[in-house]
Amino acid sequence: MTLSKQLSILISVLFLAIFSVNYVISVNNIRSYLQIESQVHAQDTATSLGLSLSPYILKESDPILKTMISAIYDMGYYKEIKLDNADDKTLVKLANAKVFEEVPSWFIKLLPMETATAESEINSGWTFGGTLYVTVNPGYAYLKLYQQAKNAFYFSLLAFSVWICVLFFVLRLTLRPLEDINDLALAIADGHFDKIAHLPWTTEVKNVAHSMNIMSRKLSGVMTNLNGKLSALGQKLQLDGLTGLYNKHSFDSDLKQLYLEPTDGYLFLLKIDCLASLVKERGSEAIDDFLQNCAAELKQTAQNFSSEATAYHFYGAEFAVLARNIQPPQARKLAKSLSMTLSELGHVHHKDDIGHIGVVAIDPMGSPEDMLPAAHEAYEQAVMIGPNSYYIRTGDDRAKDIAEWKSLVFDVVDRNSYTIQFISPIQNLADQRILMEEAFIQAFDKHGTSLPVGLFVSIAEKYEKIVALDRGVIEKVITHLESSSSSLNIAVNLSSRTIKNGDFRAWLTQQLKQHAAIAPQLIISFSAYAVAKDFDAYHEFIVFLRTFGVRVALKRFDGQSMPLDKLKTLRPDFVRLSRELSNHLHGDSEKTSFLQTVKEIGDLLDISILAENVLADADFDIVKRIGLTGASR
Repeated sequence: MTLSKQLSILISVLFLAIFSVNYVISVNNIRSYLQIESQVHAQDTATSLGLSLSPYILKESDPILKTMISAIYDMGYYKEIKLDNADDKTLVKLANAKVFEEVPSWFIKLLPMETATAESEINSGWTFGGTLYVTVNPGYAYLKLYQQAKNAFYFSLLAFSVWICVLFFVLRLTLRPLEDINDLALAIADGHFDKIAHLPWTTEVKNVAHSMNIMSRKLSGVMTNLNGKLSALGQKLQLDGLTGLYNKHSFDSDLKQLYLEPTDGYLFLLKIDCLASLVKERGSEAIDDFLQNCAAELKQTAQNFSSEATAYHFYGAEFAVLARNIQPPQARKLAKSLSMTLSELGHVHHKDDIGHIGVVAIDPMGSPEDMLPAAHEAYEQAVMIGPNSYYIRTGDDRAKDIAEWKSLVFDVVDRNSYTIQFISPIQNLADQRILMEEAFIQAFDKHGTSLPVGLFVSIAEKYEKIVALDRGVIEKVITHLESSSSSLNIAVNLSSRTIKNGDFRAWLTQQLKQHAAIAPQLIISFSAYAVAKDFDAYHEFIVFLRTFGVRVALKRFDGQSMPLDKLKTLRPDFVRLSRELSNHLHGDSEKTSFLQTVKEIGDLLDISILAENVLADADFDIVKRIGLTGASR
């Protein structure tokens, strides 16, 4: 019940209590007054009429006695007027039993009134002539009392209604700031640190609103500091400390993301072959300067070519450039530019043959793990060509060509001839419960040979079969959850193409309504990189999922995958850190600080932070000590 209703009820009860007491006292006072007035009136009438009858009282047969009594009686206020002589013989008696129908019987029973009777002795000189009895009709008193009581009740009811309306508006005006305070508290819980611009005039409420503004400002500062710390740590984890280029971990992450997108790209692997001889000739500081110079030139060349070309430094003399959305002629042009950069560096450092470049196209039929070996093979071919040369690998042997793969994937999806395994259980670090498992596709060809899942999903995505595949996976997961009595949560991965498909949305709506009981056990998982790339579409889909109680997880989260403000807007239930951030924590203070910062942000935003595939026991102990919600091993 709202505070406004509680105050309204309390004030109404107090008003009714006070009104009831005053009303009862008022009615009783009026009744007492009317009784006294009736008694006085009866006595006055008896006295005055007795004086008027005294000259004629000894003449009992005189008609004037009755005439005078009738004149008074006809006024109608009397129930009975009786005249007795000295011997108690009734000479005149007039009676009126008039009943006022306006007065209900229950009112008369509830407020009984004594009938007022007065008497007056009539004398003629010194002779006692008789006695006059006057009884007032109580109906008039009841009628007046009833009218007074009714008028008082209606007036009080009107006053009560008016003041209730006034009270309602006053309470609304007074308590409206509490709604602003409540909205601010909810906004803070959602990660939006606003403030109440117009403080209320009520002192106590004003103090609370001011305190809320202070808390919001301080929490905003905390979030800003955490965001800055997270960005700085994430940037440091992503960059090579010596050259400032992105490191090997960033390259692996970007390459995996590139395979999730239906886009073309090329990998350029550069090795500085003269580094070993330079180490012998120069000191460590000179070598560092040389590598920094190489990094700067390579980065400049890549950026001049395309904003989608990124330079990396792996270790030692090994560099790479990953270029997205380029075709073979552009790849050849970039390779030539990089070769010229190597030649210029060789001229500066008096080395004719400074390095070589191996180039390989992103193979949608391959996997991220195959790219670097292929690039190394291309590099070996470049070494045999000549100084500072490059070699572009144009082909690769495949077990099946694209047409065969497409036919195979379509056949498997159409026949629903794949199975679902539940892998990577994530353990709740607080009570060792299993938080969730992940649905993993296992597909086979007609001969029963297991197909590489990454390639299978990539072909389905490329040729728009992924929606049917995702739909089939959800159907199998729902069947599994219904057939088992377990309350285990299952994470299902969906692609960007699937969430944008209107038919899939309609189908999923029907499924979630039909299986509402198990909807909370479904956890729809998205790549943090994919969400950041198409934020509006994912945000709208996540809002849609929440209407059915389905929870959401972001996976492969690292310092650069998604800005904090977008994370605050999405408010996923779970954030799964990338494998690189979940391992090799022992002795790495930067990673540990990053995890601590993410955990603090998760606590503020009510998001569960999960570690992914923690291998070493020492790393697992660190994850537990930091206080992450869960981890898989």
